[in-house]
Amino acid sequence: MNYKQILSDNPWVLNIAYSTLAIIIGVLLYKLMLMLFFKKLDNTEYSGLLKGKKSNTYLRLIKSVSRYLFIIIILLVILRINGINITSVVTGVGVLGIVFGFAVQDALKDIIKGIDIITDSYYHVGDVIRVDKYTGKVLAIGIKTTRLQDVFENNIVSISNRNIEKVEILSHMINIDIPLPYDLKVSEAETAVKEITEEIKKLKKVENAEYRGINEFADSAVKYHIKVFCPPQDILQTRRDALTCIIKCLEDRNISIPFNQIDIHSK
Repeated sequence: MNYKQILSDNPWVLNIAYSTLAIIIGVLLYKLMLMLFFKKLDNTEYSGLLKGKKSNTYLRLIKSVSRYLFIIIILLVILRINGINITSVVTGVGVLGIVFGFAVQDALKDIIKGIDIITDSYYHVGDVIRVDKYTGKVLAIGIKTTRLQDVFENNIVSISNRNIEKVEILSHMINIDIPLPYDLKVSEAETAVKEITEEIKKLKKVENAEYRGINEFADSAVKYHIKVFCPPQDILQTRRDALTCIIKCLEDRNISIPFNQIDIHSK
């Protein structure tokens, strides 16, 4: 059997063989370069990228970008093997790219904003943030969208990154003013507030509670300030529980909560 004659009569066989070889070599080079890159990165000042909250996001981003680059390179090599003029292809792709860019400009905005969010540390997975009308825990940060779990209804919400302009990261702290009557001695009031603070510490989800002192002389009450700390996603319910605890403790001490009154004097 004359193999040279067979290959001469069927050049596509050789092209397929070379194309397959190009794919195998490309995949091996891709895996090898990723391995060497991360090994080198681990020994540099940028090793922090592989640790912490953002590590998974960075790893996915690097792998995704490098994978697409290798796919493009391998495709160009395969085209060259099959006798296609790469220069013409690249020129044509450039023109099509411009047209395509106008068609998918919103998607491109999402991607650019997604990269900004990841690199500039707008927020991380696990943070509780407020974006427009949504308040929720960040479940995932993607190149195109950010996924939140709404703290009010537990719904999963996906927000296009291009729509994320102003972001508020909710803290772990709740500020509460306890209004007490002016005719209540300060020593008695502070004793009551300190006891309330200790009771609030026992509430579910509460990490800590602190009494900070008198915060305001209001029209009808002296306001004593406490701070309550809890996971951001539990702030709403924890505040409700703390207010209920305050009322119960004041009732047990027969201390009424002041309210605005109008005194009318007649002659």
